[in-house]
Amino acid sequence: MTLKEAKPGMNLVVRSIRGEGAYKRRIMDMGITKGSRIFVRKVAPLGDPVELTIRGYELSVRKEDAECVEVAEDL
Repeated sequence: MTLKEAKPGMNLVVRSIRGEGAYKRRIMDMGITKGSRIFVRKVAPLGDPVELTIRGYELSVRKEDAECVEVAEDL
């Protein structure tokens, strides 16, 4: 599943980040790295952006960027 498909209230773990070079680096600079735990706080009515809690801070991510992040549910 990708972060774009996540629903509010879900706890997730990042499995991988698709993309190359500067694009992948930008996502990783936001704190989204393999193994990071994410809580999906809200999704805007039209699906863009997605509001997350990661590493103790809140982050809003565009659908385009969320689609590149592979996640799994955190049990």
